[in-house]
Amino acid sequence: MKKSAFLFLAIVIILTSCQEKKQTESEIASKPYTEEPHSYAQPNDAIIKHLDLDINVDFESQLISGTATYDIKNNGSKTIILDSKFLEIERVTQNGETTEFELGEFDESLGQPLTIQIKDDTKQIAITYSTTAKTEALQWLTAQQTADKAHPFLFTQGQAILTRTWIPIQDSPQIRITYDATVKVPQELMAVMSAENPKEKNKNGVYNFKMVQPIPAYLIALAVGDIEYKEISERTGVYAEKSMLAKVHEEFSDMEKMVVAAENLYGDYDWEQFDVIVLPPSFPFGGMENPRLTFATPTVIAGDKSLTSLVAHELAHSWSGNLVTNATWNDFWLNEGFTVYFEIRIMEALYGKDRANMLALIGRQDLEDEIEGMKETPNDTKLKLDLKGRNPDDGMNSIAYDKGYLFLRTLEEKVGRDNMDTFLKSYFKKNAFSTTNTEDFITYLNENLLEKNNITFNTEEWIYQPGIPDNAAVIQSDAFTNVEKTLNDFIATNEIDVAATANWTPQEWVHFIRNFPTDISAAQMQQLDNIFDFTNSTNSYITMVWYEQSILNNYHDNNVDTKIAEFLNTVGRRWYVTTLFSAFAKAERIEEAKEIYKTARGNYHSVTANTVDELLRMD
Repeated sequence: MKKSAFLFLAIVIILTSCQEKKQTESEIASKPYTEEPHSYAQPNDAIIKHLDLDINVDFESQLISGTATYDIKNNGSKTIILDSKFLEIERVTQNGETTEFELGEFDESLGQPLTIQIKDDTKQIAITYSTTAKTEALQWLTAQQTADKAHPFLFTQGQAILTRTWIPIQDSPQIRITYDATVKVPQELMAVMSAENPKEKNKNGVYNFKMVQPIPAYLIALAVGDIEYKEISERTGVYAEKSMLAKVHEEFSDMEKMVVAAENLYGDYDWEQFDVIVLPPSFPFGGMENPRLTFATPTVIAGDKSLTSLVAHELAHSWSGNLVTNATWNDFWLNEGFTVYFEIRIMEALYGKDRANMLALIGRQDLEDEIEGMKETPNDTKLKLDLKGRNPDDGMNSIAYDKGYLFLRTLEEKVGRDNMDTFLKSYFKKNAFSTTNTEDFITYLNENLLEKNNITFNTEEWIYQPGIPDNAAVIQSDAFTNVEKTLNDFIATNEIDVAATANWTPQEWVHFIRNFPTDISAAQMQQLDNIFDFTNSTNSYITMVWYEQSILNNYHDNNVDTKIAEFLNTVGRRWYVTTLFSAFAKAERIEEAKEIYKTARGNYHSVTANTVDELLRMD
């Protein structure tokens, strides 16, 4: 081909590509916003587009104060409505002029609507405000509650609807904005956000941030502490307190390999940087997929990379959740079911099918346990939820994660992996930087996968009916079969082949412990503990399931009760904490649980504390 002809063709391709992109952006912009049961915002009337945040972080008063300035789009409304909860609103302006505002009736879950008077030509509003002692997204930690015990620490947790407790904002996942931020902190500390981040401390304690890709409010995140950064590759690295940094860097050293594996599956990573910050142990989740800066719990630092599927999970969210977001929390499975599927595909690519199937089978068991616990509320086992009048946290359970995964795994087995991968790659590309709902997904699925390949699938049953359909994929693991044989032999003979367990992974040990029969004796548990020292395991996952079994089976030897209390007083990961307190409740040891909780509650983020309050029915 001649150079001139090649150049002409290249220009045509580029122009066509740009035109397609513009058409997609135009479609997104013109798409009406759906009714949102968890936000007061009326985005079809007036909507925020860009945030310029200027705040001061005061550790003495444990308050954040400053101004949130928004560029807005007004579709002819006289007001714009934001979400606010436990905030002190001092002043509001529109186009630089003071304007009237009103905080509406308070709702325990949703907070208050902040209604601001605007004009036809209003392009910008600014809210001067401060947080309060009741602000739920923030956790202020004393130096003693950190790893290095030298300086205090602060982190935010916005999902699902807590960003409104530290920033007045339209707090709906379907509303995406870009943002800039200026954050002032004590000079000895560093601030990082879900944005372009510093790699080292500066001298004046003022940090500037920019997030150029539009994201929903729940993904705006901030952490402030005595932290350092260590690079893994040009686009990956870790933040942690100094005493943790080397361990964290070694544990997460496969991060770049994970990004490459993910890109090979479903297309380019569109966020430039993928970093992880390991927070103090009170962080309520395993991880939180804040763009460019995943927040992670220190409980995944096992010393052998055995729990790093969490990093694969949060990385997968860079496509499912961050790039393509559930429009409302009723569609939460679109975030998490896809992410678990993607996570397990990444783990298979890096570590093999056996490990991937072990992870999938553990999730399958979690799903069975969740469904058993929801026998009285079967509608909550549907993928598409109806959470109106409820806290969206109610939908953040194994149904969204593991039933969502099982649906996609079953679909993959029906259509074939190659067809599945082609479909998902196109789904992420088509919907990039936008939101979608269950109904739109079903339409896209039918048109671009099922009808295209003349395939019939029971999609409606999977999504809109409770329980698990009969055609669910059967997940098998030879490793777990051997684990079960070892356990059954031990229960029958009180003898265990220690050599056969020498090379077990933590997942195999978790499977072994979780499947103890209900009539296992305390003597048998003591025998196992004496051999394997489960009570003092350094792997938090093994420890958690062992403590659960100890509580349920009234095992009290080897100082396990003291260790359980210590664990609950130092670890704030909601999954671990609620598992153990639930075990106390099942074992009718509720008063013992309450005694532990009296000292532990102050170490928990509000997300964890609120869940345990309800579980233990604390006044």
